[in-house]
Amino acid sequence: MNPFVLGIRLLWRSGRRGKVRFALMALGSALGVACLAAVLTIPTILAAHDARTTNRAVYPGDNKNVVYQEFLDPYGSQPLRRVFFGHTGTGPAPVPPGIDELPRKGEAVVSPRLAALLAANPRAAGLVPGRVTGTIAPAGLGGPDELYAYIGTDPAALPEARELGHFGAESVRDELIDPSTLDILRFTLGCIVLLPLVIFLSVCARLSGESRARRLAALRLVGLSAKDTLRVNAGESVAAAFAGAVAGIVGYLGVNEVMARVGLPGLHWYPADGRPEGTTLVVCLLGCPALAWFVGQFSARRAASSPISVRRTGERRTPRKFGTLLLVPGLGIIAGYCALSVMGRDPSGGSASSVLVPGAVLLTGAGLVFGLAPITAWLARRVARVTKSLPVALAMRRTEVDPGSSLRVVTGLVLLVFGASLTQGVLVELDQVSRPTNPVQEYSLPLRQLSTQQRSEVSEAAGVQSHVMASPTWYVSGTDAPRTYGLVATCQQLADFVERTEGCVEHKVMRIQDEEFSIDEDATPGRTFPFLLSAGRHLQVTVPQETVTVRAYQPSEFAGPSLLIPPSLLPPGSVLAEGNLVLLSDADPATIRSVLDAIGSIAPTASVQPVGIVIDSLAQLTVIRSLLAVGMVLGLVIGVAAFVVSVADRALERRRQVAALVLLGARAGTLRVVQVVQVLLPLVVGLGGAVVAGWLAESSYLITGGGAVHWDWEGLPLLLLCVLGVLLAAAVASLPMVRRHVDPEHIRRD
Repeated sequence: MNPFVLGIRLLWRSGRRGKVRFALMALGSALGVACLAAVLTIPTILAAHDARTTNRAVYPGDNKNVVYQEFLDPYGSQPLRRVFFGHTGTGPAPVPPGIDELPRKGEAVVSPRLAALLAANPRAAGLVPGRVTGTIAPAGLGGPDELYAYIGTDPAALPEARELGHFGAESVRDELIDPSTLDILRFTLGCIVLLPLVIFLSVCARLSGESRARRLAALRLVGLSAKDTLRVNAGESVAAAFAGAVAGIVGYLGVNEVMARVGLPGLHWYPADGRPEGTTLVVCLLGCPALAWFVGQFSARRAASSPISVRRTGERRTPRKFGTLLLVPGLGIIAGYCALSVMGRDPSGGSASSVLVPGAVLLTGAGLVFGLAPITAWLARRVARVTKSLPVALAMRRTEVDPGSSLRVVTGLVLLVFGASLTQGVLVELDQVSRPTNPVQEYSLPLRQLSTQQRSEVSEAAGVQSHVMASPTWYVSGTDAPRTYGLVATCQQLADFVERTEGCVEHKVMRIQDEEFSIDEDATPGRTFPFLLSAGRHLQVTVPQETVTVRAYQPSEFAGPSLLIPPSLLPPGSVLAEGNLVLLSDADPATIRSVLDAIGSIAPTASVQPVGIVIDSLAQLTVIRSLLAVGMVLGLVIGVAAFVVSVADRALERRRQVAALVLLGARAGTLRVVQVVQVLLPLVVGLGGAVVAGWLAESSYLITGGGAVHWDWEGLPLLLLCVLGVLLAAAVASLPMVRRHVDPEHIRRD
């Protein structure tokens, strides 16, 4: 009989326990393959988005019939892209994907998301002048939530119009995530999802490993060859893995259809974008069974080569310590970069860091995995020698004899905590790149684009802490009169916007002297400057002798102005006609998005300039946060599933030892303490090492990134709190695994 078929028949006829084990192996593989498909499909979703945005990219040419001009503006926290077309002739013109023809004057074709926004908010009609005649098909949009419009207008209304050439580019345009950032994202997702996933699939392939090894040893003793013994084991593992892989792909397809309609913060995709490609299906349907076959071959070697020792539960070999050596170069490189930063040297930049840091991270992660068993065994041996507690001694001796079981139990969680530290570092670094590191954020809106009601509403919007007016002095064309810049604010408003202020006096015009800027030579005491007001009048302001010293943030609308004008000096209801309304809020990304969304709903046609922020970068950061959050959730699911499966499997495998201890008179409390200590020891060792190594790896990444933040002290307490939560949950979950019921089958002698 074929050994593979024999393995399946033995499994199918091994009773209810064998079928339950097969079902658990298949379900575990299904969960792992679904997570694997989700991670492998993320680049496909991003590539589909970038392909469509590239195909619609407009380029100038020599078409005499149509001119165009592009606009990119923020609408709330989202980028709004508009392309205006002006027809200068009646001849043919190229058409972008997603629409049938270019809109004529007074017509507009918009994305479905923008059409819904215009219908829900009539005040946003000014964004799309003209009548909406249709919507853009998916072929012309990056995603279903994109704000995009093609608008027909008079060619004379386009001051920077260019002749239309063609649509579509050879290189990627308007990509969802910058290519360099995408490489970092792939590496991070690999650390927090793919590595724990391999461990989890290996755990599923080794369920009931001790019982299966004893059964394989029995087959070997009755005459089955060593090669056929390995094939019998592989038949069961591969069959369960393949069944689970098929179920996992089907489950992922269902989840994709739902999630594509729900979306993630900053990322929505069409269902077809998230369906697995051929290579993804091959990796999932063949890679999981191949991993199960490899694990089955490895786990069954002892039963095939030494069946007597398996049946007689002979003494096991101590774990090899070569895996621990991987920590030496990994932690050495990471700690070296941290030491350079402490010494005041800047090791950022250069190609060496881009290779050494990822390599050190991988070596450290591998060292945490492969070094866990020997370190745990060594520590258990030392504790067992000095402890006087019976439960602790029993737990330590059991851990010393079988330290490899701890590898299956905690490896997923260890890698998750280690990857969480790297994720925090990536988010901190991207946050520094996408916006300034100031504790406050400013927003500048032209006053001429705001009505009196809109000025009042945006100044009182949720998240807005303060507001001022800023304006240059009135300029008469054709003259060479000196000019300066003024702020209309109270002393309290000035203090809100700057880092430090000194010498301010209320209700009095004062000169502003910024510590970081030289004195404005034009704003000499006694000189008078005119400011244009909204009612057509002028406000004459004379430069005084009194000075208020400030230190403004960089960048800021307050970096450089020379005059502080009290609001009481302006006539009631008047504003600076040539100035801007400057709002202030906290600088955390959630508050920034909330304020931008509020401004977009109150004054949708106003040009908003978040000082120091590029809206595309803010939107990109939102997408990256969403994808990393998905990766963390998948990693958490995988880690918890691996822990639960491993602990349950260990409890079932140890029923014989528990039964023997019960017959010897061990109490239920003693057995539960033994179980909890056995689980917590490798968890404490692994998670403690993961926190330290992960924080050092995160710091080395931040140091070599060249940003202002090198040490993420804010993220460390959260990580420690999560570790304590994991330890508590593990202890509670271990208690039900011990029963005092003695099954006669478990107490028979070999």
